[in-house]
Amino acid sequence: MIKVKNLTKYYGDRLAVDDISFDVDQGEIVGFLGPNAAGKTTTMRILTGFLSPTRGEAWVADYNVLSQSLEARRRIGYFAESVPLYTDMTVRSYLDFLAKLRGLDKTRIKRRIEDVVGICHLEEYTDVLIGKLSRGFRQRVGVAQAIIHEPEVLILDEPTVGIDPIQVTMTRQLITDLGKERTVLLSTHILPEVSMTCQRVIIIHEGKIVAQDSIENLSTAVSGGKRFRLEVEGPSKEVAERLRQLQGVRTVRYDGAQYTIESSAGEDPRSRIMEAMVQSGWTLLSLESMELSLEDIFLKLTTQEETAQ
Repeated sequence: MIKVKNLTKYYGDRLAVDDISFDVDQGEIVGFLGPNAAGKTTTMRILTGFLSPTRGEAWVADYNVLSQSLEARRRIGYFAESVPLYTDMTVRSYLDFLAKLRGLDKTRIKRRIEDVVGICHLEEYTDVLIGKLSRGFRQRVGVAQAIIHEPEVLILDEPTVGIDPIQVTMTRQLITDLGKERTVLLSTHILPEVSMTCQRVIIIHEGKIVAQDSIENLSTAVSGGKRFRLEVEGPSKEVAERLRQLQGVRTVRYDGAQYTIESSAGEDPRSRIMEAMVQSGWTLLSLESMELSLEDIFLKLTTQEETAQ
């Protein structure tokens, strides 16, 4: 549904996007992550037809965003970081206006307004001026205008910024529901939202893609191995020393209650751990696999240069 190939964008002498390539398949919800000025918004603006790339190509729903721009844009719903809402219009009149701009015929407009108002839970606010709505409800109006024309692809840039936790939870569920029928590319700084809604992430740093995969696979790749947490009933110093002796165990940490083990790449030492505890006469109370959090992965991939210095 979205295909980006060798995309590059300069602003004068400044390189904003540096030869990036990625795909987002039909029905996927993919998180597009990076620090400020990493190139996320520039990439999204190229995909939505607001900017032209310096080099490279991109396609949306099999339409080239440059040579077939109108056809590509007809299939995109875009939620910009700052949605240009007209605050002197009611929710209904604004959605009617946007539907006409999108080329919907009169018989379809009324039905679509009813549909998106229901999807975005705006029923009580259809005849309220947008200027009188809270930030959270304005965000919902922004999502409603993005889906009014039933697009195949949704590109959402910071849809949960500045709204309260209840609204964040509702927006998260809305994105999950929308992703059941559409392809979604989601940019956000709220990383737990990505973990809860996205099947895959693309991380961009200084204009380059530094990783793209599932969170589980990135956790293994970034750490170089797997991590496990265990509780053992036994003398802590002796337990830690015995664990360090096991094949495939790279590091062992004890925090006073639990042991955290990191394995060597390609190793899974769980059976050896259980066998060693039994042989030593200690009781293994729990053993569970751990993944690096998305925050851990993000920081490792986007602060490598600073850490190396």
